[in-house]
Amino acid sequence: MTQEFELDIVDLSHDGRGVGRLDGKAIFVTGALAGERVRVRFTRRKRKFDQAELVEVLSASPDRVTPRCPHFGLCGGCALQHLDPMAQIAAKQRILLENLERIGQVVPARVLDPLTGPVWGYRRKARLGVKYVRPKERVLVGFREAADPRFIADIQRCEVLVPAVGERIADLAALVAGLDARERIAQIEVAAGDDGAVLVFRHLDPLGEADRDRLVAFGQRHRLGIFLQPGGNDSVHPLWPENPSLSFELPQAQARLAFRPLDFVQVNAELNLKMIDHALALLDPQPDERVLDLFCGLGNFTLPLARRAAEVVGVEGEAGLVQRARDNAAGNGIGNVRFHAADLSKPLAGEPWLHEDYQRILLDPPRTGADALIAQLPTRRVRRIVYVSCHPGSLARDAGLLVREHGFRLSAAGAMDMFPHTAHVESIAVFDRG
Repeated sequence: MTQEFELDIVDLSHDGRGVGRLDGKAIFVTGALAGERVRVRFTRRKRKFDQAELVEVLSASPDRVTPRCPHFGLCGGCALQHLDPMAQIAAKQRILLENLERIGQVVPARVLDPLTGPVWGYRRKARLGVKYVRPKERVLVGFREAADPRFIADIQRCEVLVPAVGERIADLAALVAGLDARERIAQIEVAAGDDGAVLVFRHLDPLGEADRDRLVAFGQRHRLGIFLQPGGNDSVHPLWPENPSLSFELPQAQARLAFRPLDFVQVNAELNLKMIDHALALLDPQPDERVLDLFCGLGNFTLPLARRAAEVVGVEGEAGLVQRARDNAAGNGIGNVRFHAADLSKPLAGEPWLHEDYQRILLDPPRTGADALIAQLPTRRVRRIVYVSCHPGSLARDAGLLVREHGFRLSAAGAMDMFPHTAHVESIAVFDRG
């Protein structure tokens, strides 16, 4: 297992590792890039593939860059900081197209230019692990280690988190280390809106008054809202200030979208706004048309769509998000929308909204995709579907279903760089009737 050997890297895997071949067998090499010749050492042998670690780059890719973060390689929050950002999104575009052809057996008539945005300080949502290391009498705050997710990476700052939090990882660790409950803080959720960020402290036991005071003082000093989470998601409540708020502008809807710290929002604020513009242009709803927005969440697409269409119906599985979507519509004076709560992975025949006529549909499902839903879609009069995806494999599978079983053609598809420096592939696809 310790033998070193040279290897040519011919591709990049879906998780950001270099791919080489030895005697026809695939070898995945962490830290290697396509086009490089490297010296590696086996770390694990399997029947169908092997894994290896990078020992030395013998011939570097022209796209190799010096990682900005000193913790890159240890921290599992990023996988691709050693690859130029434009090369990252080009690789993700290739992965998308390969998945469409291999899994879905479809090829887009047009490949959309990749959608790009900021690559540093962009991440407005994150979950940070917390661990008190008793032998060292210190606290670690950060993402999981790349090599072993059982452990929290020892980091001092994070270059991809919004600066209000990313620049204060060491301060956060010192804060928790000074709490009486330092061993009972399990994680810290980060959420940021246009006007500031908040931290949600998950604590396994009730906090004493002194600890609560320390948390408030930290929030006041760094202008960060502080929330506590003693139990499940419903237990989250503000500690300081008394009524903190999170929201962001949606210029496309002339609206502001309010959300709670644990609500799903797209992680990259600037890219989200570009994505909404992109989706609206691709879907192209007309003033006399009805649109169905599935997996609508808080109304991220629903409210902008309502400014262009006759009516929009939004459907989401989580009842709390649906209520906040309704509140967002009402608060922004948008009346031509209706929202429904429904589990979109289950049979929907009893849902009245399913049997209405729509001319356009927007899909934004989770990683698992929408195959169960697609089998039930009311597509008889649908002219166009825009599918926003966070997993190229499930998109490819669903694209095959829409083309072969529902009579659509894949008109266009392209990647979007929602998560720079990670292997996460966000994409968008357009399906037109026959």
